Amino acid sequence: MTQERPEGMVDPGEKAPIRDLLAYLRPQRGVLVIGGVLALVGSAAALAMPQMAQFVVEAFGSGRSIAGPLIWLTVAVLVGAVISAGGAYLMERTGEGVVMEARKKLVAHMLRLKVADVDRLKPGDLLSRVTGDTTMLRQVLTNGIVESIGAVFTLVGAVVLMANKDIVLLLVTLLVVVVIGGMVALIMPKIQKAQLQAQEAVGEMGAVLDRSLQAYRTVKASGSEEREIATVTEAAEQARRRGLQVAGWGSLAGVSTWVAIQIAFVAVLAIGGARVASGALDVAALIAFLLYLFYLVAPIGQLVQGAVLLQNGLAALKRIKEIEELPAEEPGVPGGGTAEPVGVTFEDVVFRYGEDRPLVHNGVSFEVPPGGLTALVGPSGAGKSTVFALLERFYEHQGGTITVGGRDIRDWPLAELRQALGYVEQDAPVLAGTLRENLLFAAPDATEEELARAIARTRLDDLVARLPDGLDTPVGHRGVLLSGGERQRVAIARALLRKPRLLLLDEATSQLDAVNELRLREVIAEVATETTVLVIAHRLSTVTNADRIVVMEGGGVRAVGTHDELVGADELYRELAATQFLTS
Repeated sequence: MTQERPEGMVDPGEKAPIRDLLAYLRPQRGVLVIGGVLALVGSAAALAMPQMAQFVVEAFGSGRSIAGPLIWLTVAVLVGAVISAGGAYLMERTGEGVVMEARKKLVAHMLRLKVADVDRLKPGDLLSRVTGDTTMLRQVLTNGIVESIGAVFTLVGAVVLMANKDIVLLLVTLLVVVVIGGMVALIMPKIQKAQLQAQEAVGEMGAVLDRSLQAYRTVKASGSEEREIATVTEAAEQARRRGLQVAGWGSLAGVSTWVAIQIAFVAVLAIGGARVASGALDVAALIAFLLYLFYLVAPIGQLVQGAVLLQNGLAALKRIKEIEELPAEEPGVPGGGTAEPVGVTFEDVVFRYGEDRPLVHNGVSFEVPPGGLTALVGPSGAGKSTVFALLERFYEHQGGTITVGGRDIRDWPLAELRQALGYVEQDAPVLAGTLRENLLFAAPDATEEELARAIARTRLDDLVARLPDGLDTPVGHRGVLLSGGERQRVAIARALLRKPRLLLLDEATSQLDAVNELRLREVIAEVATETTVLVIAHRLSTVTNADRIVVMEGGGVRAVGTHDELVGADELYRELAATQFLTS
C-alpha cells in the first residue's frame, strides 16, 4: 500500500543531521551535565579496580598484608556502583523528558497540518511516529550518545593506563580494535537504512489495523474478519522481516566487538607471556593489562551500541522530520468581530484536489446574501461539499475569487474566519468523551443557559433525560452509544453554540426520522433569521422553503432560484424534485 508523499515532506533518503537530533537535548542540558559528571566519576572508579587488583597481587608476592588493597578495591566497587546507578537514573529521567517534549512538539504540529496533507497520510502511521519513533529518540539520546561519552572516557582512561603498563601490548591491542572498528563503520549505514524500513513497516501495519478498526462493524457485517486478519498479518510479517534485518546487522556489529577483544586477548596473552619470560614485563603488570583489556569490552560495546542506536535514532528522526517539515497553519486567537451574518460570493472558482486529479469546480459562480437560507443541490460529485471545504479553507482554490462578508477569503486570518463559521459535517462525528464535552467542543465558554437552549432547539432533551448521568454520560468511541440521528443533532447543537455568522450544514437531516426532521427544519428556519445558513441536501424536503437554491452539476452552477421557480425552469431540479416526491 503506497501513498502519495505530501508536498513539503522530506525525502527519506536524505540524511537527518545529528544537530537536529542533539536539538532535543538542549532543554535537558542541565540534568545531562550532572548525569555526565556522575558517569565520568563512575568510570573513574571502575578504572581504579584493575590498579587495585595489581596492588593485591603485588602484596601477595611481597608477603605484605592484603587488607588495605582489598578495602580500597571494595570501596572502589561500591562507590562506582552507587554513582553509576545515580547517573543511570538521571539519564532515564532525561530520556522521559526528551520523549515528552518530542511528542508535544510533534502532536502540536500534527494537529495544525493542512487538511490536504493529512488526507494523504494514514492515521495508524501518524500514531506510530508519535509513539514508536519518539521512544527511539530516548534510547539514542540516553543509552546512545550520553552513555557513549562515558564510554569514551573509560576507553581513553584504560588506554592511558595500558600504555603505562606496556606500550608494545597496547599497540597490539589497538591494531586489532582498529581493524575490527573499520568493519563496524561500514555496517552502520546499512543499520540506519534497515531501521528506517523497519519503522515504515511498523507504521504501515498500524495503518492497516487502523483501517479495520475504523470500519469494525462493516468488517463484521461483511464477514471479512479472516481477510482483514490476513491483511494485518501480512503487514506484521513485513514488519518482522524488516526487524530481523535490523537485528542481523546489529548483531553483526555487536559480535565484531567480542571478536576483536578475544583476538586481542589471545595476541596480548601470547606476546605478553613472551615478554614476561624475557623479563621485560612482570606478571602483576600483565595481569593488570589483561584486566584493562577486558575493561575495554564494556566501553567498546557501548560505543558500538551507541553507534547502532544513533543510526536507529537518525532513522526515527527522518520520520519525525517528515511531519515537522510539512507546512502547518499558523496558530492564532480568533478575533471578536460582530455577530452579524455574512454573505458569500463564488466567482469563476476553479479547484482540483491535486495536479493529477480532474477539476471539481470549473468556473463556479453564485452569491449568498447575508442572512436567510441558501441550499446547494445536485447529483453526487457535483462539487457541493467542496464548497464547504473551500469556505473553511481546508483547501485553497486555484482560480477565481471567494469572498466572505465582502472580504477575499485569503485576506481573513484563518482563526478569525473559522470562528465566524459553524460547520456540521456529513457524517456528524462525535468524539469519545461525555455528551457535555461534545456539545461544548467548539464553544467551551458557553453558559449553562446557552447549552440548555441549544439542547432544546435540537430536541436532545429527551436523550439527556434518558442517559444515566445526563450530560456527563460518556458516549463511547466516535459516539457509538448514540444513534445516527442523535449524533447528527449533537453536531448541529455544537455548531449552534458557536454562534456562527455563517452556518454550513452538510446533509444535516439525512439520518433523522420524519418527526425530528420536521422539527429540525423549523430550527434551521429559525436560525436563518439570525445568521446566514448554507445547507447541502440530497433529501430535498429540507430545502423547499429555502430563500434560494443553487443547482450544481459537473463542477458548475446551472441554475439559481426558489423551489417553485426551479421546478418550472430547470429540468435537472425538476427531475431531482420528482424523484424525491417533492412536487405536488
